[in-house]
Amino acid sequence: MDEQLLSIQNLTTQYLTDESVIHAVNGINLHLAKGGSLGLVGESGAGKTTTAYSIMGLLPKLTGKITQGKILFEGKDLTRLPEDEMRKIRGNEISMIFQDPMTSLNPILTVGDQIAEVLEIHGTADTHAALAKAGDMLEMVGIPRDRMHEYPHQFSGGMKQRVIIAIALACNPKLLIADEPTTALDVTIQAQVLRMIRDLKVKLDTSLILISHNLGVVAQVCENVAIMYAGRIVEYGPLREVFSRPLHPYTEGLLNSIPRIEVDKDRLSPIRGMMPDPSTMPHGCIFKPRCPYAAAACGTRAPHITEISGRSVMCLMHEGVIPNTMGTGGHHA
Repeated sequence: MDEQLLSIQNLTTQYLTDESVIHAVNGINLHLAKGGSLGLVGESGAGKTTTAYSIMGLLPKLTGKITQGKILFEGKDLTRLPEDEMRKIRGNEISMIFQDPMTSLNPILTVGDQIAEVLEIHGTADTHAALAKAGDMLEMVGIPRDRMHEYPHQFSGGMKQRVIIAIALACNPKLLIADEPTTALDVTIQAQVLRMIRDLKVKLDTSLILISHNLGVVAQVCENVAIMYAGRIVEYGPLREVFSRPLHPYTEGLLNSIPRIEVDKDRLSPIRGMMPDPSTMPHGCIFKPRCPYAAAACGTRAPHITEISGRSVMCLMHEGVIPNTMGTGGHHA
């Protein structure tokens, strides 16, 4: 059994507004072994970034709240740590690459100073040693050391993202959370950045959670994948198995909406409809309004997690409540 680095148990996170309660994350369970990699996939608004912010302790103070569950990191429950202890872990043991490299860097500091600052804050180096290490980090992400005295505006989008990765990895964290790290980049640069994240993960023996709406991105980097929908993990398992034989209709829908070279199709099949409003979740199965296989029972009974040979799925077809007609086009309620 691999040693667990991170174990999320029944995590529920909400945002409180004047008008309503936003149910962003609804009782999810996730596990990550030391040195492992996990892709967290779903549409915008599925709760992926909220999950990352819950782990990092970065939820907005006034509106964001973890209402139940545990986030165990090396056995310590992060949800119970005071802010000063959390600050020591954040950036040092758990690092995060945020979505937009254009806004993540300080425009008035050189990139070398921004990497060195992380090292000094976490007490791993004095100013001189920190600047030397900053140069090393830039070299490691493929940027010449002599560019450390330049400012963010002098770098392209792909280079800025490399700087962000250098900052995130500066303290050699045990866990790296990458939130849509290639969204703002063109496809060729995207491939380079993903390859670099994968190589550095192996070199530094860092565990990785990669958040994306793009299954292709996750396929290049991760061993396991969790499919997230409306704040729940609807399918979880080894990436190759999930991709080759999806168990949940939503996973099947995501895979069908990807263009494939080997399949001759006039048009892609998108998933119909929209994700439910997180302040008013539907009764029964949350995916029912969009599901091609939905039956009457799906509107009244919410599915539980079913374990199937090392994988888990939330669907009444796998509980024997409704017929399993996946891959046949289904039947509508």
